[in-house]
Amino acid sequence: MKYIDEMDIKGKRVLCRFDYNVPLDKDLNITDDTRIRATLPTINYALDENARIIIASHLGRPKGKRVEGLSLAPVARRLSRLLDKEVKLADDCVGEGVKKLIDAMKPRDIVMLENLRFHPGEEANDDAFARELASYCDVYIDDAFGNAHRCHASNVGITKFVKECGAGFLMKKELTYFSKALEKPARPLVAIIGGSKVSGKIDALGHLVKKVNKMILGGAMAFTFLKALGYEVGKSPVEDDFLGKARDIMKTAKELGVKFYLPVDCVVAEEMTAEAETKIVPVQEINSKWKALDIGPATITLFTEALGNAKTIVWNGPMGVFEIDAFSRGTSALAHSVANTYALSIVGGGDTDVAIAKAGERDNMSYISTGGGAFLELLEGKDLPAVKALKVCGQQLQDRQ
Repeated sequence: MKYIDEMDIKGKRVLCRFDYNVPLDKDLNITDDTRIRATLPTINYALDENARIIIASHLGRPKGKRVEGLSLAPVARRLSRLLDKEVKLADDCVGEGVKKLIDAMKPRDIVMLENLRFHPGEEANDDAFARELASYCDVYIDDAFGNAHRCHASNVGITKFVKECGAGFLMKKELTYFSKALEKPARPLVAIIGGSKVSGKIDALGHLVKKVNKMILGGAMAFTFLKALGYEVGKSPVEDDFLGKARDIMKTAKELGVKFYLPVDCVVAEEMTAEAETKIVPVQEINSKWKALDIGPATITLFTEALGNAKTIVWNGPMGVFEIDAFSRGTSALAHSVANTYALSIVGGGDTDVAIAKAGERDNMSYISTGGGAFLELLEGKDLPAVKALKVCGQQLQDRQ
């Protein structure tokens, strides 16, 4: 796989696939432009090479139809401000009007295509749609790590119709950090996995337990594991279908000598509301009418001690319902603990990113991934479809040369 700085893009038409799926408020103002800022190194490099830059992205889930509230207009405006340069927004992402706009481009011009998902061909990975996108460019650059686990026309199908394909600097950074974390980590390697559903992360846990030295589980998903050990967990969310797999993972950890940490106390309430009365109890004393909504202070101490000698930390998923202040202390305390280690700390997953920002520790993490689903699939040991497509395209180019 080639990266943009290894390719000749001087004066060429370069189609850059970015992930500008940014959060918007009710007035369509961008509330967090992290994903836009993350692509600036790739754009600036292309500008320095006098390329004609065509930007493609999706926003939200319009399901193949034009939804005005999901136009990329706010993104084009924000990018214009960040670059101090005009970014023209096309009225569509395919069609005669788009072709004319691109044909009129001069070196260093930037055109942003309208939301790719306004067309059903994008998510269907339709060849005709991919071919039309490919016809706009000489070089294709994928810098959308957050979408790399999808098999869509703009990140997989298009690579069949463009001779030169490569990745941008954001994709390079994501894959490099992930390689440092799981392929050649400094040890001890500690995985912190939280969140609500064990079903969405059971494959990642099964893969990680064979690679890490320590595994820390928090969030609602931890209570499936506690129930698998025979604990009464009250009304805490449990996925009974995964009790067997939970036991298998813990058995594997024991056989491999992996230290496996579960909560020893928790914050409980009868309802998941800000007004609910809360209590802190050991996990052995969860009442049948209560539900656990955060890890307790003893667990925070335990997890912090476990992180003390870590050299590499991978974190995905919060420790509790951090959106409600009464249940946010566990995640916040763990964020401070991770920040205070000397480890390489790599964080992935949208909820975790937001929780760490809320704790004020964003700048103290080594790297915060821009991908949720893509990050999780890498944790599962899977090949990302978009990365695989770039590798195939690169190999075919090498064979031709």
